[in-house]
Amino acid sequence: MRRLWPFLRDYALITAGALILATNVVVFLAPNHVVSTGITGLGMLAHYLWGWPIGLVTLALNLPLFVAGFRWGEGLTFFVRTIYAVILMTLAIDLLASRLAPITGDALIYTLFGGLLDGVGIGLVLRGRGTTGGTDIIAQLLNRHRGIAFGTVFLIANTLTLVLAAFVVGIVPILYALIVNYVSARVVDVVQEGVSYARTVLIVSREHEAIRQAILEQLDRGVTILEARGGYTLQPRPALYVVVGRAQVTVLKRIIAAIDPHAFVVIGEAHEVLGEGFHAVQQAADRRSEAKS
Repeated sequence: MRRLWPFLRDYALITAGALILATNVVVFLAPNHVVSTGITGLGMLAHYLWGWPIGLVTLALNLPLFVAGFRWGEGLTFFVRTIYAVILMTLAIDLLASRLAPITGDALIYTLFGGLLDGVGIGLVLRGRGTTGGTDIIAQLLNRHRGIAFGTVFLIANTLTLVLAAFVVGIVPILYALIVNYVSARVVDVVQEGVSYARTVLIVSREHEAIRQAILEQLDRGVTILEARGGYTLQPRPALYVVVGRAQVTVLKRIIAAIDPHAFVVIGEAHEVLGEGFHAVQQAADRRSEAKS
């Protein structure tokens, strides 16, 4: 059962993500002529121009990419999960088109919620170690065999789709589509990496020993002492590196201010923290090893 659970979990994530993406196209995007990027966007254009089913066209355009992905792509596991995600999503688009009522009228509603659902859907599919096909497959192949960056492929493909769409649906829906894509990109990061709850703090102070002791006693967090030198004086001055929860940042700043008001402090976000007091390292390692299988 322990070996079966990762498989079931991944396919549950892919299924949920594909259905969310299909619902988003039917309810928010297609009725308002907000063109999605990539292959799905081409399917939407075919629907606007000739009335063809969005899902069927999207699936047809993905078929040659499936063949290329199987022959030159990332292996059987990646290939099968991508096919499953694309087939489920495209079939669901056409099946739900006559069953779900579209939401139109308020641009703020359909752009923000369209971006939200798009990001959640893509993020869940990616967490299930699949992709939504189309541009994802092209980017994988070009990166692997030509060394072209993923971002470059997505930028070119998405730009071409939106330029074509501008001649079909006009400029205003394209501007809405840009909002959708921006929101979607932010949401994908959250779904993939989680909401940032931890902060990294670098502290340079003459009173480093007192600050270190206060952090250990008052915050119950570990501290790493880094051997540093001042760039101007070239004198050695230990720096403290600590990771704290978001709610502890204010307390930490007060501790530092009380001990050394002139301390140099840098606070940054941590997308993932593994180890004592946070997520277990072994669990993360297991997830990564599963992703390579």
